Amino acid sequence: MEAGTRQDIGGALPEGLGQAIRETAGDIAALLGPVADTSVPVPESEWTVGEAAAHLAQANELMADLAAGRERPYGDGTAQSLAAANARALTAFAERGARPLAEMIVEQADLFLAAVARTAGEGNADRTLVTPLGRMDQTVLASYLLTHMLGHGYDLARALGRPHMIDRARVGLCLPFLQAVMPRVADASATAGFTARYALRLRGGSAFGVTFADGAVEVTPEPPRRPDCTLLAEPVTFLLIALGRCDPWGALARGRVLAWGRKPWLGPRFPTLFTAP
Repeated sequence: MEAGTRQDIGGALPEGLGQAIRETAGDIAALLGPVADTSVPVPESEWTVGEAAAHLAQANELMADLAAGRERPYGDGTAQSLAAANARALTAFAERGARPLAEMIVEQADLFLAAVARTAGEGNADRTLVTPLGRMDQTVLASYLLTHMLGHGYDLARALGRPHMIDRARVGLCLPFLQAVMPRVADASATAGFTARYALRLRGGSAFGVTFADGAVEVTPEPPRRPDCTLLAEPVTFLLIALGRCDPWGALARGRVLAWGRKPWLGPRFPTLFTAP
């Protein structure tokens, strides 16, 4: 978000972010509402619809607790530890009914926003919070919540044969989280010894830079002046690739991602440098 934009949720979040959280939770609830059988498998996942919805309900509760200032240890930030924490949480939580889970997803998203507004009213909007993916301010945490709901909402929509709820505006609101977490989810074995400067541009939207220098990863709010490779991505495709829901090679082949510059061959390598959170 650009500095100086109007804000909502009592001035606590960038414009549109709170509304996107509310609407995405509502969209997911609408998907789940008429579902009678939640044992339907989610494509390319070990979970059923009921398990994915239960995970979303629990994750929204976790985020609401974090926003309220309650510490909730949940893995160590690695993909393996998060998967293990998810499995333990699902085992301890028996609810798989579509309607109760839909209500919980919406309720916990509302509690999250209420906690953010309350904190802003107390003058603590710039506080730092400990999350499963490191320390974040509450804008980044809110962006994290939205990104997480969109990823699993996409999975549920695919499983149920319904349209997903990801659009260009919501992708833009995911960028604070994605940019903040990129250095943390970089694959150390893939980035070791690798040096390159990328300019990332979303079609019709934002642009930023990602620089690799022998294992170190730096994300900048502006693209580098002389990038080795520029990537132009259709926004929804960009988010799906970032979340591991879309094959980057297929996206390149279909023209949804374009690469050019002094070293355009570095384009297909970019997604392989990260592990999806």
